[in-house]
Amino acid sequence: MISRKDFIGLAGAAAIALGLGAGSAAAQEVTLSLHQFLPPQANVPKLILDVWADKVEADSGGRIKIDRYPSMQLGGTPPELIDQAIDGVADIVWTVVGYTPGRFPSTEVFELPFMMTNARAASRAYWEMFEKHMKDTEFKDVHILGTWVHGPGLIHVNKEVHTPADMQGLKIRGGSRLVNSLLEKVGSTPVGMPVPAVPEALSKGVIDGTTIPWEVTTALKVPELVGFHTEFPGNALYVLTFVLAMNKEKYDSLPDDLKQVIDDNSGLEFSVFAGGTMEDSDAPARQAAVDRGNTIVILNEEEAAQWVEASKPIYDEWVAEMNAKGIDGQALIDEARSLIDTYTE
Repeated sequence: MISRKDFIGLAGAAAIALGLGAGSAAAQEVTLSLHQFLPPQANVPKLILDVWADKVEADSGGRIKIDRYPSMQLGGTPPELIDQAIDGVADIVWTVVGYTPGRFPSTEVFELPFMMTNARAASRAYWEMFEKHMKDTEFKDVHILGTWVHGPGLIHVNKEVHTPADMQGLKIRGGSRLVNSLLEKVGSTPVGMPVPAVPEALSKGVIDGTTIPWEVTTALKVPELVGFHTEFPGNALYVLTFVLAMNKEKYDSLPDDLKQVIDDNSGLEFSVFAGGTMEDSDAPARQAAVDRGNTIVILNEEEAAQWVEASKPIYDEWVAEMNAKGIDGQALIDEARSLIDTYTE
């Protein structure tokens, strides 16, 4: 499996591969398209997807070429990405699972409020539970290369927020079905939209704030559009789940040695690398907001407890919904908590 150290050493590996493989262009056998919704300079494409693609190209000796299409350049909307992978419109996609609410229900266990401790632990747990519960069921129509979550989600808004009562009447962009449920319970109006739509919505007053992790705020210029940010101590208010997914037929069509290249750069260690890299990108983005003079509200334990209390009904509702689908929701919660706790350092 690929390790984090391998990714960090990518530049050297790529240089060696290029040096040894002068004829690699002539030997190229497969060109794959990688489609996603963020601009190329955003952290995920720059620090994760490009690193992964470059490593696959280098490890294949130039026999695999990955064409990258940011910002939905192949057409469609972000919620359509998973079907683009299934239908072969794109060979590989990176997407937010919650863009298709209810379609991959088991992944939502990681999106429940205050479930996540850190992105590396949760991403490791997510991959293990994907292989056990989701690979041959909810994701049977696509070949999954990685599963991960981002760093702690928080609230970015145009007023100071400490308690759920402070959210009354605000229009807030929520990143998933469960985030929207939490927003409703604290008296806000949830507004669903993909991440790229957030800056315009904020600038035009369509929304008063948004729920996103720090790392994406820089690319979206959120600190320039709102002046307040509310952070939660302990477990995260929420996270979103992601997948890097490949068209099954395209994967199956590869020769065995090129399948091995894909496999060696995918799976558990890649998922942990991706989640950890997203969380590592939080700090510089947060500092950018500090440098602008924005107000960062860090909740105390008493304030945070009010949010935890407000979120409790979401668990009961989710378990009931899962049970109605023939999924043991409480068992998923217990397993996810146990794994996250085990992997939290």
